[in-house]
Amino acid sequence: MDLEKPPVRPAVAPAGEGCLVVAVRVPVRIVALVLVVPVRLVWDALVVVGRFLNDALFRPLGRALLWLGRAVFVWPFVGLWRYALVPLGKALAWLGNVLLVVPAIACYRYVLTPLGHAALWLYARVLTPVGHVLAAIGAGLWAGAVWLGRYLVVVPSVGLYRWVLVPVGRAVAWCVRGVVWLVTTVVTGTGVALYWITRILLVLPALAVWRWVLAPVGRVLAVVAREVGDALGHAWRVAGHVSLAVGRFLGTLFRWVFVEPVRWAYRSVLTPVGHVVRDAVLRPAAEAGRRVGRTTHQALAAARVSVRQARADIWRVFVGEPKGPFSKGDRERAKVRAERNVSDRQDVMTKG
Repeated sequence: MDLEKPPVRPAVAPAGEGCLVVAVRVPVRIVALVLVVPVRLVWDALVVVGRFLNDALFRPLGRALLWLGRAVFVWPFVGLWRYALVPLGKALAWLGNVLLVVPAIACYRYVLTPLGHAALWLYARVLTPVGHVLAAIGAGLWAGAVWLGRYLVVVPSVGLYRWVLVPVGRAVAWCVRGVVWLVTTVVTGTGVALYWITRILLVLPALAVWRWVLAPVGRVLAVVAREVGDALGHAWRVAGHVSLAVGRFLGTLFRWVFVEPVRWAYRSVLTPVGHVVRDAVLRPAAEAGRRVGRTTHQALAAARVSVRQARADIWRVFVGEPKGPFSKGDRERAKVRAERNVSDRQDVMTKG
């Protein structure tokens, strides 16, 4: 069990500790140590098992699933994209270019452009003079309408605002200010009264309870919580040392109970036995096999030579010696001599 040694931090006692802190610290640390040591041992064992499962099972399984996922999902889509969608897209792009873009360009060039020039000529030669005439007529009508609106609408509206609406608005504003002052005075008095009632009935009792009850209890609970945390940290570090010692003991025990006997058996028993078997059985058997192979090869070579000599003699008996400088019998005898020389060289090399 290979565990990293946790860093040891020196415990620094805060200055001014009272008897309550000391009385709480010792039993809390004892209880925490008793409770945390088994948890730390189980945690370290689970860490080792998890690392082993990760290296031996989860990582190869993940690689296999990744390869399977690529083979099932990625590669088919890549092939579909490369060999189906891309050619289909190119074909659709070419078809769209032929059926849409080229006709649209031709329509723009040979239909819309002449129509635009004709419309521009119509605007410059016909609509612009007509527009100027209509603008002059409209300006005259607008001036008349403005004069009538001024003396029929604006002048009466100004008189109504100045002599009627302004005095009425000032009176309404004075009434509204009086009502706002009255409401503000009532709300302010009510708020002050509620403030003092709330302060006397709620704030002062709550402040007294906080100052004389909750604050002392909170200080005691803070001391207890701090000591429990320090005790748990100390117990965790001690449990780490204990777990490290147990892991080293189990590793040493496994090495002396299993590894060392196996190593001794391999060195002292299996290795000498293997050497004896190699020297007494395997090497003689190999040498005998090589000798049998050489003998067989020599016998086959001799049989081939005899067969060729017999064939040459039969040929010479029935046909006769040819008149040429190199007869078939000479060629057969030269071939036999060459094979004998090769066989002799192989024997010499094998014996050497």
